[in-house]
Amino acid sequence: MIKIYSMPTCPDCQVVDKLVESNPEFKVIDIGEDVHYLREFLALRDHRPEFDRLKKIGDVCIPCFVREDGSITFDPAEVGLEVEPSGASCSIDGSGC
Repeated sequence: MIKIYSMPTCPDCQVVDKLVESNPEFKVIDIGEDVHYLREFLALRDHRPEFDRLKKIGDVCIPCFVREDGSITFDPAEVGLEVEPSGASCSIDGSGC
């Protein structure tokens, strides 16, 4: 199962969440729903090098896909999802959302 760290207020996440709805191969984890989920996501974001490039440009780093083998990607296509670019990525400074 692929975990997707997401938030319903993120435009990119909304698109991805709709694509995986009712698909048992994916588990959507709303990091805003419970502090436990937020801590779980922040532990990844703060310690995994995959996040470094996005953090440098102020990206929140969601949606974030964690494959069963523990590898991480931010590209829906790399987990088999076809998404049209929205152009509205969420940044920490609020731009794009």
